[in-house]
Amino acid sequence: MEFKLLPGGDITGEARVPGDKSISHRSIMLGALAEGVTRVSGFLEGEDALATVAAFRDMGVQIEGPEDGRVTIHGVGLNGLRAPERPLDLGNSGTSIRLLAGLLAGQPFSCDLTGDESLRGRPMGRVIDPLTLMGADIHGADGGRPPLHISGGKRLTGIRYDLPMASAQVKSCVLLAGLYASGTTSVTEPAPTRDHTERMLRGFGYDVTNRDGVISLAGGGSLQAAAIDVPADISSAAFFLVAASIAPGSDLLLTHVGINPTRIGVINILKLMGADITLRNQREVGGEPVADILVRHAPLRGIEIPQDQVPLAIDEFPALFIAAACAQGRTVLRGAGELRVKESDRIASMAEGLTTLGIHNEVLDDGIIIDGGTIGGGVIRTFHDHRIAMSFAIAALRAEEEIRVLDCDHVATSFPGFDALARGLGLQISAMTD
Repeated sequence: MEFKLLPGGDITGEARVPGDKSISHRSIMLGALAEGVTRVSGFLEGEDALATVAAFRDMGVQIEGPEDGRVTIHGVGLNGLRAPERPLDLGNSGTSIRLLAGLLAGQPFSCDLTGDESLRGRPMGRVIDPLTLMGADIHGADGGRPPLHISGGKRLTGIRYDLPMASAQVKSCVLLAGLYASGTTSVTEPAPTRDHTERMLRGFGYDVTNRDGVISLAGGGSLQAAAIDVPADISSAAFFLVAASIAPGSDLLLTHVGINPTRIGVINILKLMGADITLRNQREVGGEPVADILVRHAPLRGIEIPQDQVPLAIDEFPALFIAAACAQGRTVLRGAGELRVKESDRIASMAEGLTTLGIHNEVLDDGIIIDGGTIGGGVIRTFHDHRIAMSFAIAALRAEEEIRVLDCDHVATSFPGFDALARGLGLQISAMTD
């Protein structure tokens, strides 16, 4: 599938984007390991989250749905999972494979974790190393890449682990392994990362502490079933925050969006660039802060992105690069080496597309320099990366010519129905199938 986009338009109206992917994944994982029945609403029915559902079904967990965002999980307790009959295929989901590696490291059975071609190219040494320190027996293919083989029956011991780089997935992996370890497991972060795992563990009745950036839990406890209302995903909202900011005449209200303080880098950065963004009706739902977000067009200016905001916006940078392309002046991003090992090398992927559209940029080892300018047209390669595809789709709002975005099938991993919602809000987009 490819997107065909006509230039121009504005973004107006009201919308609720799909549920938060990070929270959807964790609701299945912790609900499966809880005692009792967990009911989830607002669940993201995208391919990544559905891969997590399928994995736990393969391990003997009864899961009803999803249907209209509702899922019912019949928990089996921390020690109730069964050995899967085949390798667990996690598709394109890096979150699934890294968090499951932690959960499965302390199980009595052996299993294999694999995924699609993109996932099999992503580095897993960052989770293999701390899990090995805890006593797990886990091996990958060349360079520590999937498929991963995890040997069962290993006794895990809690460790104090200093994250080499800020990563919520690695932090969560180690903490989830800590549920099965003797003693206390602690993770020290070099910078704050999304804390959905800690919040949800507490929501399921598990004691987790955070003192001065050291997150700790003791093994041997239990999880109790809970009700979870998944807020709209700020990573999905980001495309429309940028779209409404860059397109003259735009006036958009996004409802029930998660504004977890570890995730709002995209809002903070856009405001520093001059965006007109207002949070309304702020509230807390199931331990997660939520708000309605009003965004109107405003002229943006280039900035040097503050280092403390980089981990808080790591998934939103492809969209932010489009904002930078439309801003007056130069935007500089450094300290974002994590972007090199996402679904694609997002720095290189975005740089190629920006160049295609006539936007001058300079690639750095850990970031990029983008000079705002006039967006032209052309054919964009996405490298099968959903966020690259959606980012260049919204670029059409400020383009002077037609844009074609190739290989958009993976958009459904995080944002099913993106093109229909975008079209309803004013983007001149059509999805073309081969």
